[in-house]
Amino acid sequence: MNAARQAEESRGLVGGGTLGEEDSLLASVGRVVDDVRDRLRDRQHKDGHWLFELEADTTIPSEYILLEHFLDEIDEDIERKLGVYLREQQADHGGWPLFYGGEFNISASVKAYYALKLTGDSPDAPHMLRARDAILAHGGAAASNVFTRITLALFDQLPWRAVPVMPIEIMLLPRWFPFHLSKVSYWSRTVIAPLLILMALKPRARNPRGVHIDELFVTPANEVRSYMNNPTGSFWGDLLIGFDKVLRVIERQFPKNRRQRSITAAIDFIRERLNGEDGLGGIFPAMANTVMAFDRLGYAKDHPDLVTAKAAIRKLLVLEEERGYCQPCLSPVWDTGLAVQAMMEAGEPRVSESINSAMQWMADRQILDVVGDWSDRRPNLRAGGWAFEYSNDHYPDVDDSAVVAMALDRSGDPKFKQNLDRAIEWIVGMQSKDGGWGSFDADNTHFYLNHIPFADHGALLDPPTEDVTARCVSMLAQLGDESGKPAIDRGLSYLRETQQPDGSWFGRWGTNYVYGTWSVLCAFNAAGEDMAAPHIRKAVAWLESRQRPDGGWGEDGATYWSKTKDAAKASTASQTAWAVLGLMAAGEVDGEAVRRGIEYLLTAERDGDQWEEPWFTAVGFPRVFYLRYHGYSVYFPLWALARFRRLRAANAVTSSHGM
Repeated sequence: MNAARQAEESRGLVGGGTLGEEDSLLASVGRVVDDVRDRLRDRQHKDGHWLFELEADTTIPSEYILLEHFLDEIDEDIERKLGVYLREQQADHGGWPLFYGGEFNISASVKAYYALKLTGDSPDAPHMLRARDAILAHGGAAASNVFTRITLALFDQLPWRAVPVMPIEIMLLPRWFPFHLSKVSYWSRTVIAPLLILMALKPRARNPRGVHIDELFVTPANEVRSYMNNPTGSFWGDLLIGFDKVLRVIERQFPKNRRQRSITAAIDFIRERLNGEDGLGGIFPAMANTVMAFDRLGYAKDHPDLVTAKAAIRKLLVLEEERGYCQPCLSPVWDTGLAVQAMMEAGEPRVSESINSAMQWMADRQILDVVGDWSDRRPNLRAGGWAFEYSNDHYPDVDDSAVVAMALDRSGDPKFKQNLDRAIEWIVGMQSKDGGWGSFDADNTHFYLNHIPFADHGALLDPPTEDVTARCVSMLAQLGDESGKPAIDRGLSYLRETQQPDGSWFGRWGTNYVYGTWSVLCAFNAAGEDMAAPHIRKAVAWLESRQRPDGGWGEDGATYWSKTKDAAKASTASQTAWAVLGLMAAGEVDGEAVRRGIEYLLTAERDGDQWEEPWFTAVGFPRVFYLRYHGYSVYFPLWALARFRRLRAANAVTSSHGM
């Protein structure tokens, strides 16, 4: 503690105020913590878990409408409600963004326009004219990304030469081949497998209303000379575009029997991972592609696999009286693991029914007997992780597993020891060669694949990232098992090496550097790092420099582009909570920045237990797909306020927990 701080405390000043003011602040914090904790408890499902809505951009509800028209199975009530949502999300620029307050996005806008036209909106309606003008000004529908162009090809809105060649024979390639499904991320392989069937068979959507979008093309779709582009601008990108041209010619000569074997292999892959009514991969794009593939293969409407696949998609709908949208997936394990820790931080007794039921619910969902796709890189490793969704046994999530393990450990109940032992074993085994952790696979680092024309979204892989690595280090350090120490050391080295020049860390799954820096500071604290170390002080200084005049923190989704790395439009409760938690992990509980952050959370708009937060503070794929976890503006602010109260009450500097 420096001399200035000591002098301040000798005068009875703490955090910039008198002792009376400090007491008042803590009293205010206590009232909010107790109120929000009780309300959060009321949200808990009877079986112990929490589930909040998970909202993405308009791409998902647009694709839901498109799917119904592909199948000619239109639910007019659902379609009407999704249409209301799409119109609400149209921005002032005339199109649709990837996140709240974001810039125009051509692909999201084309799909939203087409979906609304399918619902019956006139192309001459004012909102449709605005959208059309914006789309044409940005190059028209031909400028859309690969996945959008595939959708348009299915609806016969552009020729199949507009999409890269992805032969279904990929399913039969040996593992040593430069492209193999095992070399891409889990979300890529679950999306690609049914998509390959569609690209091989090239079905035409039924499109019962005969709706077309010729008006969205600057040049008629059939007259566009080339649709291929080099997403990375690299030499390899140009080379692979050339390879695409060659493959386009020779694909026609592939033996028919090999094609049928490939289709069968794709079907087998899908059926093994169909995952009941939780759907293939637990994610909408894979589910939708599966339904379309089954339909094209001629499955009867009452075929059990098709019925199940459709049911999985319907579970993603959020329908109100007049509006509705479709979620990209469900997040019960993630929500429960975080919510229950916020509850304990807020003083909920560990022996309470709320805590016990949450812990048991999570423990029961540990995946112990399914050898998932992760085993391709770790064949001798026993299962022991948790999925993100209710069920997704082939794809346990490393990040979720670390969070759940920390929650179970915090319960202090010895009955979870076996769960924790298996979790440690699996997490340690999933560490990549560079010391970091990816989300679903180890060493998923075949970066050359990002140069193929199909990968213009830049999200084909699942390499180690700073935030996931930090969570694993935090978990292993909190649990304190000797077997985890070498992994902790390697993880800490990875984190030191990946610190940004300005002192922050990148946030792969949360927006952005605030999320990453909070995660890493928690890991360093849990591992016993010297909080006076230069790299820690640099991170603290960066967080303090990013605090906004209102006392909060906020980062925009645009920070994932290098040119807009510092973009920020408004403070948010969830990002403020991360910053405050990160600073407290670094020993700054008495600091001015923490106090101002706490005051922001106390005064920010709140509806019951939920702080007002329309902003997207999470990420599916940077620069492509963004998320708004509705639970983030509940349990993270609660967590930060409760942590502040607990540390101040105990006169402690930092927390002993991993998060």
